[in-house]
Order: sequence, then C-alpha cells, then structure tokens
Amino acid sequence: MSTATTHAAKEHARSQAAEVDAPTGPDGVALTWAETIPGGRYSTKVLARGTRLRLRDVDGAACAHLLLYRADAPWERLNAADTVKVPWQAYVTTGHPLLSDQGRVLATVVADSSGRHDALCGTTSAATNAAKYGTGALHSSSPAGREMFTVGAAKNGLEPRDLPPSISFFHGVRVEADGALTSTGSAGPGTEVDLLVHLPVVVLLANTAHPLDPADTFGTTALDVTAWDASEELLALANTEPEYERAVWNTDSAWNALNPKGA
Repeated sequence: MSTATTHAAKEHARSQAAEVDAPTGPDGVALTWAETIPGGRYSTKVLARGTRLRLRDVDGAACAHLLLYRADAPWERLNAADTVKVPWQAYVTTGHPLLSDQGRVLATVVADSSGRHDALCGTTSAATNAAKYGTGALHSSSPAGREMFTVGAAKNGLEPRDLPPSISFFHGVRVEADGALTSTGSAGPGTEVDLLVHLPVVVLLANTAHPLDPADTFGTTALDVTAWDASEELLALANTEPEYERAVWNTDSAWNALNPKGA
C-alpha cells in the first residue's frame, strides 16, 4: 500500500493496526501491558491493584532496575531498606514483599525462576557509567539507570529528588562474611519474575547494567514485560510470616478506607 500521501499513510497505518490481535497472557487472559525493553532503555506504566507483572530476561543479560510509587499518593514509594529489613531477608525471591516507606506492600514476588536479584546496590549513575564505559548519558550507548529514571519519573510528575534507591532483578549480589558485596551475575536466558501489585502503582523500569557487573563493556540485553489482571490472587497469598501478614493488613486497611464496599 502506498504511503506517498497523508491519506494513504493513514490508511496504511490503520490496516496494520487492524491486523494485530490484542496480546494475551496465560490462559488467554488479556494483557494490560506488553512491551520489550531493549538494553539501555526504560519504560513506565501505571498498574492497578491486583495486576500481575511478569519480567523476563530474554537472552540472559537483562537487568531490570525497578522503582514503585503509589499512584494515588506518589509521595509513598518503594523503600529498599525496609524491603530487606522488615522480612529479615536481604535476598529477594518468591514471597518477598516490596515495601513502601509507610510499611505497606506495594507488590509481592509471587514467582521467581531466576533467584539472582539485588536490593542493596541501587542503580548506576552517569558518573559511574562514564568511568566504566566511557559515557552514561541518556541517549548514549551505555545510559545509566538514574538518567533513565529521571526521565521516566518526569513523565509521571516526579522530580530527581523523588528517586529513592531501586531494586534490580536478574543480576544477583551476595554479601560476603567481611561485608563485601560480590556479583553473582545472571541465572541465564528465559528466567522470569512475577510481581503481584497490592496498591495502584506507578512502575519505573530501567534496563541497564548492574553497578557490580564485572564486564568492562556494556552488554545489557532485552527485557520482556507483560501484565494482566489477577485480582483474585490477592485473596490467596502464600506468605504466612507475621511481618508479611501485618504489612498486608496495613495495606488492605488503607485500600478499604479509600474504597469502602458498596461505595
């Protein structure tokens, strides 16, 4: 089909859109988010309570740096320190809550085939990437996580001062006996992490190298992102640790106060 004129280009675009079926998730569930984030790129999305968010390391060298903000009260956001302190566990995996600075569960890790994650190091900066790769600018070949977060945050009315330490998936870190942090790298291609969202959240994702990545060249690969409604899973949470259950109660109390039944 010709695209030589504006009218022809419009018809061409519409014909392509008509041929694309809506993407579906497990068991044919309609997706609310379906995107591939190349290495060195970012994305942002607002997700509803009860959404299941799946991150997939396509080729084995993705690193998904994640920030979460409560969508209806964005001053409440992911607190990496409380996320490891409250559950008494520094290593994030299935059952782990991602906690806000108000003691509420923004999301829970409900599935994990990777086991290589990090809640201790945060993301990269322009200065660290420049020292390691030669540049860390947003539109460079090795953009830093903070540079991408800054732009993603701005699209949601947030400023650089609103960027707390992030959590990253698909590149592990271990704490040695002397307190040193050691990279354990990736678990390989095709691994996945699923998060169940407990409150409406703004999601910021930056797919860039981990601060402790031992490679001296920037080699971050693609990250697949899908999401779908799984509200019923909020009624059957598997984690029965008292700290987790208390945080869930705190979360549901806040949600029910703003969304009373029958209102």
